[in-house]
Amino acid sequence: MTGEKVERNINCRQALHRVYDFLDGEITPETRDQIARHLDKCAPCLRAFGFETEIRRLLADKCRDKVPEELKTRIAAVIDHEDKARAAVGGVTEGAEL
Repeated sequence: MTGEKVERNINCRQALHRVYDFLDGEITPETRDQIARHLDKCAPCLRAFGFETEIRRLLADKCRDKVPEELKTRIAAVIDHEDKARAAVGGVTEGAEL
């Protein structure tokens, strides 16, 4: 093939398997287009994607609890203590990725 774009159709199972990747934007533009074309033709999958989108929106709107500053400070202190303890025994040093 010389520069031709191959159109590959996906089925419902494949589309629904990638629902979160699609919603998170973690797929290639080609795969996103394939799923979008599938959704244009498949009402059950479109409803499933819509449901997942609505669930995410609801969670984002309702799950906005503030973490108390005291708790943040305590967690940071524990992490700092663990990092220093590991460094003291030759483990992970400060700044190293876990």
